[in-house]
Amino acid sequence: MRIALVAPLTEAVPPKLYGGTERVVSWLAEELLRMGHRVSLFASQGSRTAAELIACAPRSLRLAGIRDHLGSTLAMLREVRRRASQFDILHFHIDLLPQALFHDLARKCLVTLHGRLDLPDFLPLYEAYPETPLVSISDAQRRPMPPHVNWLATIPHGLGPGLCPFNPHGGSYLAFLGRIAPEKRPDRAIEIAKRAGLRLKIAAKVDPVDEVYFRSEIAPLLDHPLIEFIGEINEAQKCEFLGKARALLFPIDWPEPFGLVMIEAMSAGTPVIAWKNGSVPEVVKDGISGSIIESMDAAVAAARQAGGLDRRKVRAEFERRFTAKRMARDYLAAYERLLAGGSAARARADTPPPVAVAPEILAEPQDQIAGQIPPPALQQAG
Repeated sequence: MRIALVAPLTEAVPPKLYGGTERVVSWLAEELLRMGHRVSLFASQGSRTAAELIACAPRSLRLAGIRDHLGSTLAMLREVRRRASQFDILHFHIDLLPQALFHDLARKCLVTLHGRLDLPDFLPLYEAYPETPLVSISDAQRRPMPPHVNWLATIPHGLGPGLCPFNPHGGSYLAFLGRIAPEKRPDRAIEIAKRAGLRLKIAAKVDPVDEVYFRSEIAPLLDHPLIEFIGEINEAQKCEFLGKARALLFPIDWPEPFGLVMIEAMSAGTPVIAWKNGSVPEVVKDGISGSIIESMDAAVAAARQAGGLDRRKVRAEFERRFTAKRMARDYLAAYERLLAGGSAARARADTPPPVAVAPEILAEPQDQIAGQIPPPALQQAG
């Protein structure tokens, strides 16, 4: 099969530092190649891949200091359109623009939605272009969407089993990894660590839009002997950081579409302590790969008890459900169903059923609060 993967230009594929969507695209590309398919990757220069790289920007836009990605992304999509006849499948990982520009090729296109879908500003697009097949990364991600959306599958992320090696021993500190943002609740992580009497290491980037929040709300909390702020780290550092942790804290306060860091921690054998929001009940198996909590008291208790969880069982849960090989197989099944002209409306990938949860009350979108975040179509997810 001839497959085009169209990645965001925000980061290289895989990213040098932060960048969830670009990592997923990288793992998918390499796994599809191993399965014998011909893969072309539309991405920024500096991307590393065994696939054919079609560079559509001189370097990743974030590291180049470019904040408005619309022009570069439209130029990339023109190149995809020019080459469209060369491919059996056009697989987009940018949320919005493909629906408008490739709707006449919907028979061979699909869009994996990596971001939050509860922002009402974007719903008219899905209503205007219902023919575009969409893939969700969790069932929870789908909840805010109208019922007529053309879902092709739900396909959870997966990563290579060697990317975050299993650490059977772990360590004594709690870990917080990602970005500093109100919806990620680093303040909760700090409070959990202080109340539990455990060290907390925070490895996170601070986007320009969140600098005021960091300086006013988080920086004053860092002056404590149990709290260490490391800043943004690269892939190699991240694996060691997660593998040597007692547990990963994931105290989110928003409808997280997936939460890639959770399966990265599970790959290392590190249990996840996560708030019951968004996709968390679909990713974490309570009492096996971590703890799903809904209160600060429960989080503190889980942090103290995390050392008692069997790290081999955490790793086994990762291998059973969240490998790149499983993800690639699921996408291939979706491609074949699309090319066969089958109904996409309610089709599901062959994944374990999610835990049923009541729809949570969605927090006020941070994009609207800040007023500065670029549209999800043009930035990395997570």
